Amino acid sequence: MSGENLDLGSDEKRKTLWIVLWLNVAIAVGFFATGLFGDSNALLANGLDNTSDAAVYLLSLLALTRSRVWKRGAARLSGIMLLVFSAGVIIDAIRRFLEGSEPVGVLMMIMAAIAGGINLLCLRLLQRLENKDVNLRAATTFSFNDFISNGGILIAGVIVLWTGSNWPDLLVGIAVACIALYGGIEILRDAHMDKHEEDGSEHGT
Repeated sequence: MSGENLDLGSDEKRKTLWIVLWLNVAIAVGFFATGLFGDSNALLANGLDNTSDAAVYLLSLLALTRSRVWKRGAARLSGIMLLVFSAGVIIDAIRRFLEGSEPVGVLMMIMAAIAGGINLLCLRLLQRLENKDVNLRAATTFSFNDFISNGGILIAGVIVLWTGSNWPDLLVGIAVACIALYGGIEILRDAHMDKHEEDGSEHGT
């Protein structure tokens, strides 16, 4: 009976991860398209963020049937991806600050609202899962970070529309990078703690 429950749990996790994976791919495409068309660092930043999320969900799917060591390795790779992503966004924001940009506030608001609804759905789906391993906890962290970032873009879009300035767009882009930076550090820390927990349980037995 316990084996059946374990299989059902794994099936539910796999199904949920596939759903959030494809939702994040769709959001990333939308962010890239609107970011390029609307000359927005914040939208492009979130496009990169959702692309990295999709890669993390794919790693999490692969990790479901792997060992605990493999899962930690996948989580560490996820954390490193976030750190690299945040550095790229900050560099792009600096470039736009020096060269100038003209973000479209209305487009930022519309895309942020759509993405916010989808990310909230992803977060709810992931929160319903029980006995989450280090990779599933990382996936939940990503969806929460995305939802917060979408709110920032919505506010920035209003200010851009009101002032005609690009600084709110750049500020939110950098803020998204900082959120990703924090999330990456938390994921790496979680993987490190998971290793200590495993070592402790082995020594205990």
